[in-house]
Amino acid sequence: MKFTLSWLKDHLETTATAAEVADAMTMAGLEVEHVADPTVALAPFTVARIVSAERHPNADRLQVCQVETVDGMKEIVCGAPNARAGLTTIYAPIGAWVPGLGVTLVEKPVRGVVSNGMLCSASELQLSDESDGIQELPPEIPVGTPVAQLFGAEPVIDFEVTPNRPDWLGVAGIARDLAAAGVGTLKHFDIAVVRGAFPSPITVRIEAPEMCPVFAGRVIRGVKNGPSPAWLQTRLQAIGLRSINRLVDVTNLIAYDRARPLHVYDVAKLVGTEIVVRGGQVSAGADRIAAGTAEQIIALDGRTYAAEPAMCVIADAGGERPIGLGGVMGGVSTGCDEDTVDVFLESAWFDPIVTAQTGRTLTITSDAQYRFARGVDPASVVPGLELATRLILDLCGGEPSEVVLAGQAPADPTPFAFDPAYVKRLSGLQLEDDRIGTILGQLGFHIAAAPAGAAAPWTVTPPSWRRDVEGKADLVEEVARIHGYDHLPDTPLPDQGAPSRGVLNPRQARVRIARRALAAMGYAEAVTWSFTRRDIATMFGGGDERLVVDNPIASDLDCMRPSALPNLIQAAARNAARGHGDVALFEIGPIYLGDGPNDQRTVIAGLISARSTRHWAGTGDDALFTLKADLMTLLEQIGAPVAAMQLAQGQNLDWWHPGRAARLQLGPKTVVAEFGAVHPRVLKALDADGHMLAFEIVLDAVPEPKAKTGATKARGSADLPNLMPLTRDFAFVVEDGRAAGDLVRAVAGVDKALIAEVRVFDVYRGAGVPEGSKSIALEVVVQPREATLTDADIEALSAKVVAAADKLGARLRG
Repeated sequence: MKFTLSWLKDHLETTATAAEVADAMTMAGLEVEHVADPTVALAPFTVARIVSAERHPNADRLQVCQVETVDGMKEIVCGAPNARAGLTTIYAPIGAWVPGLGVTLVEKPVRGVVSNGMLCSASELQLSDESDGIQELPPEIPVGTPVAQLFGAEPVIDFEVTPNRPDWLGVAGIARDLAAAGVGTLKHFDIAVVRGAFPSPITVRIEAPEMCPVFAGRVIRGVKNGPSPAWLQTRLQAIGLRSINRLVDVTNLIAYDRARPLHVYDVAKLVGTEIVVRGGQVSAGADRIAAGTAEQIIALDGRTYAAEPAMCVIADAGGERPIGLGGVMGGVSTGCDEDTVDVFLESAWFDPIVTAQTGRTLTITSDAQYRFARGVDPASVVPGLELATRLILDLCGGEPSEVVLAGQAPADPTPFAFDPAYVKRLSGLQLEDDRIGTILGQLGFHIAAAPAGAAAPWTVTPPSWRRDVEGKADLVEEVARIHGYDHLPDTPLPDQGAPSRGVLNPRQARVRIARRALAAMGYAEAVTWSFTRRDIATMFGGGDERLVVDNPIASDLDCMRPSALPNLIQAAARNAARGHGDVALFEIGPIYLGDGPNDQRTVIAGLISARSTRHWAGTGDDALFTLKADLMTLLEQIGAPVAAMQLAQGQNLDWWHPGRAARLQLGPKTVVAEFGAVHPRVLKALDADGHMLAFEIVLDAVPEPKAKTGATKARGSADLPNLMPLTRDFAFVVEDGRAAGDLVRAVAGVDKALIAEVRVFDVYRGAGVPEGSKSIALEVVVQPREATLTDADIEALSAKVVAAADKLGARLRG
């Protein structure tokens, strides 16, 4: 919504500048988008008069002019063909920014003659699209007159209108709120009734009162249409509207001035003497183009639209011929042009929901549709008609008929009880009752004393244009808005004593730790829906009828997810389709195994797209072991008992690759995590190419560590032994089915004080190793602490290592 400052002053007696008006609007809740003030750009330019003009000594097409300016006599070089002595034109001094050229004037010689300024055309000041030479002005204009004053340039304020305030779509509504906010005094204009000279030859019949409950109109005959006067064209062009002709410009003016859309029909182009308001029709017989086809309307924008039954249609010819879409746009068949003599002026009220749906279905956003969809004031139907009649008579002449009125306007808003003391209770503002009543009265609310014995002292009736006000809280908001949100009292929060020891429970703390740990490992966090497609949910063990969403936001998000992996797989596939195949993603969120209170789980899921890079050294380490290392590190970070976990293979769910997946568990019933390669069948079903590795931790299955007595957040002392560590390598032959981790744990438990770490550095099958067995080579890191170990100490420790391995059936390799 745009308006100019002078337009606002037609309704508001004020001396405020555009900037002050914009600030007041912002404080009153109107969101100002932009204030364009062309007077600032035109400030350096003034009227000047050429005293003499002589040919330039060094250029045939240039003239050296002696110019009378606001700064005295100036010598200016000009190349315009119409530069001559006695011409009154526009002068730009040195240092002025010329917007049409994008340059700042500097004093410099032009072919040897210094030019002390510039004589400008209208296009160079962006006052017109094109110009033939410098601007010629009437000779009676005094030298030094500001150019902005001559061309009527003035500030334009552009602001965003919230959907609940359709009255702000008219300048009069903005002026009303600004007057209540103390910016000025509202001007009240009585709209005079224009007496009709004859009965209207055009009648109106409403067949769809649910779409259009009231319709008023009148005929004005003998009008003379044509270009609008300069003041009207300037006003519309300032807010970005194109002037069409007097009749159409009057309707546009009132739409922006009073938020009252109107429409004019050329009576000569109407068929019959009756206008019918009905719903759209669909053909049913062979006499139409095709059965089931909606009737077509060629609108004023030149496009053809199909009017469906849910749309409001204006028709003539006994209701047979559609000539417009009610509240949206008129038809080209009855449009007014310069040959129009008799017009029918329409002022109606169309249902906001129907109008909004029509615009959305047909992708039309006209000025009328924008206003009717938000709710035009029903009480403005007849006053808007009278105001437009007066303007048409003033600009086009003619003779009006009597007003024809069909239907009945919607009822006014319902009054309700209000206690002014509620303002302080809800907002904290300490205001006198008179101040509260004055604010509400200036906004158009009617206040009456409540009957004796009523619960509240006032009965407040909202005005017809404020159907968004439904209760006492809305009135408090209006008072606070107009009085000023900056006056709301600020009260410090009460002292809560000692600071709390934290607000995160153990699970929330683990989520926070996991998020930071995975990000540090190079994983990017994904935030996906808690829904997925039902067939995908079934593939991952879900899809239960109880978990199907009744009203899904999309057809492919109709079921609660049983796992976070399908969403991560699809996210990785989308990245790969856009050239980013090497991704590492994670998500922490809920999954749903049922509809019971305890069926929701929190999981930490990670996924990497295992795309090996081309390198001369080969493919590098197996990505599956990298994923396992990330998983084990993450579990240690969140405090899981990693040492007590068992690694089980061959027991994973069926969306995991049967030979490249495993699970971590605390006993056979408590599964903490599953990890490995995703089954190729699943990847194909999700349109994911290549190989993907993933893990999923059930956070609910990770036991919480026991609280430490006297534990603090302070970091413990560093453990820095004084003695150098030493390593010993062992190679054990074990049965092929034995997990290397079992052997590692057994060796690490031999002497926890001396053995700092046990690492697997080789696994071998082949010559020298019996069939069905494998060789596992371990590096044992021994860290002395009190004294350097002797050979005997090392031999004793080695013997313990061999003995511990022997209990698992592992023997020292030859």
